[in-house]
Amino acid sequence: MSKKKKKYYTVWKGHRVGVFDTWKDCKAQIKDYQGAQYKSFATFDAAKKALNGSYKDYIGTNKKFKSELSAEQLKKIGLPNYNSISVDAASSGNPGIMEYRGVETKSKKQLFIQGPFAEGTNNIGEFLALVHGLSFLKKHNSDLLIYTDSKTAMSWVRKKICNSKLERNAKNKPVYDLVDRAVLWLNNNTYKTTIVKWETKAWGEIPADFGRK
Repeated sequence: MSKKKKKYYTVWKGHRVGVFDTWKDCKAQIKDYQGAQYKSFATFDAAKKALNGSYKDYIGTNKKFKSELSAEQLKKIGLPNYNSISVDAASSGNPGIMEYRGVETKSKKQLFIQGPFAEGTNNIGEFLALVHGLSFLKKHNSDLLIYTDSKTAMSWVRKKICNSKLERNAKNKPVYDLVDRAVLWLNNNTYKTTIVKWETKAWGEIPADFGRK
């Protein structure tokens, strides 16, 4: 059995900021802290260096990506349409602490972010991010398309449901309050926004990715 690699956690915003050498210690700093900013690193030096920098410089980075698809496959898929926004979610555990956000696809400028929430799943986060994105674009009367890397979220939005098996409880009530609002929005609104699946194998992680894999 392979030994799990050690990780170090940088917390830029939380109850306490700094570098923590266990997920348990990191989680204590971000739990119930609105707008917490954190990320894991492979070495202490990398985590320490990141702490002295900006959170935005370390999320959604994709500089080392090299597609394993053939040139013919890449040509067939083409390039992303940068006349768009991208949405994504991150969940530390399933269920676990969850958050989601939307960014401009080309510049990665953050347009909205929600969380972290004490309990949620990645699928719920992806669903909420997509509905939030649709609402955002309609509110701004925008003709941009929207990218998501979640087929599940696309299916739930199409069916106007959140088909999660996560049982409702006091801990995840804030998340399910948003879910109820999202489902209500889908049932009471129409939209012309085109939803497109992000081609991760061709383009790397979606620009809204939190970079915590």
